[in-house]
Order: sequence, then C-alpha cells, then structure tokens
Amino acid sequence: MRSYFYILAGITSALIGWNLGQVFLTDLGLLKPFPELVLFPCIAVSLAVGMVFTEIFVSTPTRPKLCWRIALFPIAIAAALGILAGLIAGGISQIVLLPQVRFDTRILRIVSWLLIGTSTGIAEGVSWRWHSIEAGDSKRFWQRFQTSTIASIGASLAAALIFEILRQVIGEFPEALKGIEDPIGFSILGMLLGFVFSISTSPSYMAALRAGSGFEYTGDVYYDAIGSKSEYPTINKKEAKLKFVSDSESEQIEEGLSIQLPATGTIKIGSADRANIRIPGLPLHAADLEVKVREAILKPNPKFYNTIEVNGDRLSSSNPISLKHNNILTFYPLQQDRPDEEKLYRFVYYNRFLDPQA
Repeated sequence: MRSYFYILAGITSALIGWNLGQVFLTDLGLLKPFPELVLFPCIAVSLAVGMVFTEIFVSTPTRPKLCWRIALFPIAIAAALGILAGLIAGGISQIVLLPQVRFDTRILRIVSWLLIGTSTGIAEGVSWRWHSIEAGDSKRFWQRFQTSTIASIGASLAAALIFEILRQVIGEFPEALKGIEDPIGFSILGMLLGFVFSISTSPSYMAALRAGSGFEYTGDVYYDAIGSKSEYPTINKKEAKLKFVSDSESEQIEEGLSIQLPATGTIKIGSADRANIRIPGLPLHAADLEVKVREAILKPNPKFYNTIEVNGDRLSSSNPISLKHNNILTFYPLQQDRPDEEKLYRFVYYNRFLDPQA
C-alpha cells in the first residue's frame, strides 16, 4: 500500500508540475522563448514538494493537523531546492540548445532529469530532519540522506534511459501523441521516484517501548505500586545499551518517553537491581524481551506470566509471544494494596518510528 501511495504521488506531482509550466508558458506567456527555464523548475518543485508532503502524511496518517503544522518548513526547503535545481537544469538546456552548440539532445535530457531527480532526493533527505525525531541520531540522518539521494539518482537515470529506449523502439512519437510526449516521460520519472522513495524512506525497524500509564511524573518523589515512597523505574543504559529516543541523559522512565532497544539482544524486565528495565513492585524477573532483526519476542517468566497483559488480554501461559507494531504491554505489581485503584505499568511496543512525535 505504501508503494502505491508513493507511485501515485510521484506521477501526480510530475503532471502537476508539467501542467503548471504550461500555464506559465501558454496562458501567461512567461519566458516563452526559454521554455526550459520555466518548465524544469515547475517540475522539480512539484516533485520535491510532493515527495516530502507524501512522506510526512504517510508517516503520520492519523494526525493531519500535526502534519500540516510540521510540513511548512520542510516543504519550503524542498521548494527552494527544487527551484534551484530546475533553474540549473533549464539554464544548461538553454545553453546547449543554442544553434551555435552541437550537442546530443538525448544526453541533455538525461542530465536534466538527473538534476531534477537528485534535487528531489536531496530535498527529501534534508527536510527529514525537521519532521522526525529519529533524525536526531546523526548517523541515522546521514544514512537516510545518502540513501534518498542515491535512490533518486538511480531512479532518474533509469527513467531517462527507459524514455530514450521507448523513443528508439517506437521511433518518433506519432503526430497524435506529440502533445503528450513530455507528460509521458515525466510521468515515468515521477513513478520511478515514487517507487524508490517508498523503499528508501520506509520506517526504521529499530524497536522501542514507549512508557504510558503508571509512569506519570510525580515530582521529586515516586510512589510505587503499594503507595510507598520508592525508587523511580529506570533503565540500565550501560549493560543493555538502552537509551531514550529523546536523547534524555536521565535513566528514569517517565510517561511519554520512548526507550530505544538495541538491534539484537535480550532485555530483562523486573524489579531486580540488574534488570535492564527496572520497575519497583514487579517480580524480580517478570519477563524477557528478546530482540532480533525485525522481530521482538516477549518471554514471560513461567512463575509470573499472569501479571502480564498483551493488548488488554491477561496471559494464560508462559508461551513466547511475537510482538507487533503498536502492541500494548501491561505489567502488574505483585502486591495491590488499593483494590479500588489498581496499579499497572504500560508500554507501547514500536518496531518502527512512524509518528514524528513518538
């Protein structure tokens, strides 16, 4: 489904850009002697803005107001880069197309499309920093930036070659198709750009646990499950290489913080001093969370499996459970001195960072 959205967005953006260029050239008569200086910037801007816009809305489909609010600055960056690349491509085209210059127009078309596609990749990569907290990790940001740029270059080159091969196979476009030759070519460019971005911008599969109910901030004093002053729930950053997605230096778990789990390894959850996620009141060893490549398995302690819920269902056995994105894990303390106000600790499991504000 993600690929369909991106492909459709790519084709639509390319056609919007081409039609916008025709409005400026035909209806308004803007720079009519230099069509490439108008057409290429329109297409480059439309593709860059369209891809960034699609990435923001696909990443947070349930929060449209938030998307509109955080989209303004990334879209402005994408538009600026698109205009710059389009003007460069258009300027090169105008120079090369001068009667005094003899140059193969096929090579010119490939170079121009490469510039347009590359600007789209750079715009998507750069603007990502402003709409995802995952980009706060500089290593992840540069990895994503390089992937987007390389993918866009490859897609642009492939689109240009496909279009040139198509022209060779059918010869010159028939007279009836002369008017849609360019839209067909740019649609191929938009389609391939959309396809590669659907892959290169796919959410990271770094697992995370977001703290929810039970971890409410109560000031300098924390009260445990039975209402006594106790230590805060904490994570062991050193032994299991755990950290908060927000780059918080503290080890205290608070509501709203997301604990980024290692790519692989076993996370021990309980109240023992050596537990990787230590929560006062829980059994010394409540469960293990075994993190594998693109998979996480919850392994409850056979003695205390009945203190754990997954998606609201209390476990009836200690069988391992393969977790899915957005699964809710609830842990109950061993003692409940307040029957009228049952204490619990709740996490939401993520296996990818879909929500920029997660």
